[in-house]
Amino acid sequence: MQIRSKIAKLPLQTGLLNLCVMQKKLTGLGPALVTPFLEDGTIDFQGLERLLHFLGPHVDYFVVLGTTGEVSTLNAEERQMIFDFVADNNPWKHPLVMGVGGINTAEVVAQLQHFNLEKADAVLSVCPYYVKPTQQGLLQHFSTVADASPKPVILYNVPARTASNLAAETTLELAWHPNIIGIKEASGNLDQILKIAAGKPKEFLLISGDDLLAPALMAMGAVGVISVIANAFPEAYSKVVHQAALGHFKASRENLFALLNINELLYTEGNPAGVKAALEILHICKTFTRLPLAPASPTLMLAMEEAMSKLPVEYVMHEGI
Repeated sequence: MQIRSKIAKLPLQTGLLNLCVMQKKLTGLGPALVTPFLEDGTIDFQGLERLLHFLGPHVDYFVVLGTTGEVSTLNAEERQMIFDFVADNNPWKHPLVMGVGGINTAEVVAQLQHFNLEKADAVLSVCPYYVKPTQQGLLQHFSTVADASPKPVILYNVPARTASNLAAETTLELAWHPNIIGIKEASGNLDQILKIAAGKPKEFLLISGDDLLAPALMAMGAVGVISVIANAFPEAYSKVVHQAALGHFKASRENLFALLNINELLYTEGNPAGVKAALEILHICKTFTRLPLAPASPTLMLAMEEAMSKLPVEYVMHEGI
């Protein structure tokens, strides 16, 4: 399947409009929201509301139901409830990206038809995991998803989780689809990411999926980052991103360096256990997760408390500190 040949049959002007609009909306910092839970495993909507109000003044858009949101442990009704809650508790009118993905193309298409996406600005769709498709399979999968989606699609490449990598050549072919507007690149493969930056259409959004690499990728053409660390340190990390966006890379990296020890702890026991540990210390929400994910251990909680105590006070300004 060749996307460029297929484009002639599709409304190219609509695709260009999508790209131009999203280029303005989905730049800068988009936290991949955690899903707070109560001890009994139900969704903690009060915690989610606290999180939104904690993040709102410092971020540019919200990403709902991504990997950090433990989307794989949520049923369809819960996913819709969470997305609707975020949409209804968004006084900043931030753009909203909703995660819709899976390993079965037909099922992803069915989700897109089932979910109420009226308030979404875009969907984030991860590479199919576990089944390890070929590049041709990935090309056809995402083309089918984009054809079916009522909202613009952002590809999500994260090989460490999916066991499949969306190659630069495949991404660049998909970038010509009128309803595919960008990619969250979390491969960590700089050669691959630079090939995308060099070859992509001008308006196609290259978004970092790695907090530590974001300033470097922004220097090479990325428009921002979909972030884990921003859940707990939105003001501090927004300086990293927004200074890089202005070309102030010295200030950006100095703020980033201050968060290095924190970032390491976010993944010691997996994501989102680490960032939920920080959020519990900040009294935003508890560390509870859903199986098979486990909450942060006492050891990690102590390490996180120690690391946060060494940060500049403005990095952790909140009633819980």
